[in-house]
Amino acid sequence: MFGVLSSFVRKKTVGLTALLLSSTSAFASADVVLKSSDFVGISFWLISMALVASTAFFFLERDRVAGKWKTSLTVSGLVTLIAAVHYFYMRDVWVLTGSTPTVYRYIDWLITVPLLMIEFYLILAAIAKVPNGVFWRLMIGTLVMLVGGYLGEAGYMAAFPAFVIGMLGWAYILWEIFGGEASKINATQAPQNVQSAFSLMRWIVTIGWAIYPIGYFIGYLTGADPIESMKGLNIVYNLADVLNKIAFGVIIWSVAVTESQKA
Repeated sequence: MFGVLSSFVRKKTVGLTALLLSSTSAFASADVVLKSSDFVGISFWLISMALVASTAFFFLERDRVAGKWKTSLTVSGLVTLIAAVHYFYMRDVWVLTGSTPTVYRYIDWLITVPLLMIEFYLILAAIAKVPNGVFWRLMIGTLVMLVGGYLGEAGYMAAFPAFVIGMLGWAYILWEIFGGEASKINATQAPQNVQSAFSLMRWIVTIGWAIYPIGYFIGYLTGADPIESMKGLNIVYNLADVLNKIAFGVIIWSVAVTESQKA
């Protein structure tokens, strides 16, 4: 059964990769050409291709891990796949118009960030019985953080109150993974490899995710022109996703392979 499933995932991975790459060919035939001085556009191209490669890697590596770790790798692959699709769109819009509509970022984040939070639950569930409350607390914190940020950036709410709401959601997530029930289960029931992975993942959520509220603050709360801030912020956001999405998944892959080999 697992052999059939693995074959199916492998075929779908090849198909999805080809589909994503086909948009590159379509874009290349357009009249607009990426300029060597367009560092924002270059960063979009780099991260979009890195996300496609990561998607193929995570799906294909499912064959190497035990059954209880396969879901974690599948979720990692879904995160990079969803992000890659959005990056292809944002890349093309940037090169064509010199802008990146806020809605594209948040459509991506509203799907991928909850999936990243689920990974904390999944790696603990692979080695211990984890209460459902852990899952729901992480989801609630994530949604509060994202909805607050979107309301402020899209202009549906004053920038500062929306910023505070988003920060409260982020703080709630940090509390759960550093001092809450998820942290306690990791400290008392997880083997050393899982504890190390959990620690690295939560530091990515702390340091890597800090880039986004800093960008929000610079763009909306310092009096700077958001349009003028866009170029630098896009480069920072694009490079940050190498850490926040790809490296995050690699950490999970590493602990999944290590624990599977021990079994």
